[in-house]
Amino acid sequence: MKHLFLLITLLSGISASAQHNSSEEAAVKATINKLFAGMQKADSTLLKPLFTPTARLQTVVNKDGAVTVRDDAIGAFINSIGKAKAGTLDERLSGMEIRIDADLATAWTPYVFYVQDKKNHCGVNAFTLVKVNGNWTIQTIIDTRRKDNCPDLPKQ
Repeated sequence: MKHLFLLITLLSGISASAQHNSSEEAAVKATINKLFAGMQKADSTLLKPLFTPTARLQTVVNKDGAVTVRDDAIGAFINSIGKAKAGTLDERLSGMEIRIDADLATAWTPYVFYVQDKKNHCGVNAFTLVKVNGNWTIQTIIDTRRKDNCPDLPKQ
C-alpha cells in the first residue's frame, strides 16, 4: 500500500510539473508571436512592452569567412518597425524549440523573412527571455541571416 501511495504521489507531481511547463511554454510562445504580429502590423506600441529595459538585438555576421557580432539598439529596431507600412514585414517561422528553467527561457526559431511578400533572407533567431513580474519578456535576440538556401514558407 505504501508503494502504491508513493507511486501515485510521484505521478501526480510529474503531471503537475508537465502542466506547469506546458503553460509556461505557451506563455513564452505568446510573447514571441506578439513580436512577429507587431512587426506585421508595423505597430511599435505592441513591441515595446515585450522587451526588458536592457534588451539586446544582435546579428552574427559572416563576411568572407570573418565572423563578427553586430549589436543593434532595441529602441532603433522598434522605431524602424513603427515606420514600416503595415503588412510589409513578415517573419515566418518553421518551428520553435523552447527550454525553460525557473524564470529563464530560450527559444530557437528558424525563420524566413519576407518584405512585401518577397523572400528577403532567412536564418535562425535565438531568443533569451526572462520572467519579470509574471510576464515573459525578451532579453536578447541573436540571429543569423543569409540569402541562399532559404525555404519557401506559407503565410501563417
